Amino acid sequence: MKRLSLPELLQPNLVAPGTLAELPLHQLLAQGIRALVLDVDRTLLPRRGTELPEPMEAWLRRAQQTLPLHLFSNNPSRSRIGGVAERLGVAFTTSAGKPRRGPLRRVIEQLDLPHGQVAIVGDRVFTDVLAGNRLGLYTVLVKPVDPQGQPCQHDHWQRLEVRLARLAGASLG
Repeated sequence: MKRLSLPELLQPNLVAPGTLAELPLHQLLAQGIRALVLDVDRTLLPRRGTELPEPMEAWLRRAQQTLPLHLFSNNPSRSRIGGVAERLGVAFTTSAGKPRRGPLRRVIEQLDLPHGQVAIVGDRVFTDVLAGNRLGLYTVLVKPVDPQGQPCQHDHWQRLEVRLARLAGASLG
């Protein structure tokens, strides 16, 4: 695999205008995506929340009909992440250590798909996007979610990371 420059490492393949619930599934399928690795905190669940907002759950249920899903979180809480995974009936990884490659590489091996056919979806540039790009995955940056399943109005971390990524040379829409 070609060594990527810093701007390339921080550049998502797709910058979604809204949350995961607004991401057109057909757009991912058209890119040849055959599995999804999903961040949990602020991508699926609001900050400190434990219940999936209804729009998130509806999107995930639709996605499950077509693609295998794997929840992949830096959060160490097996009960929090595992609770969501159990509700959906999907595999999960906690304490992933993104952007480290090892844990994500193991998930891809389990999926048994070429890296380019796996998308990682998350709300953070320096964890989700960076981890996915380091392994040649299709990377999607979504807006963080609030408790109602809408884009969070207080996404200070994402705004800071997007600013830093732009300073490094990435073009994030």
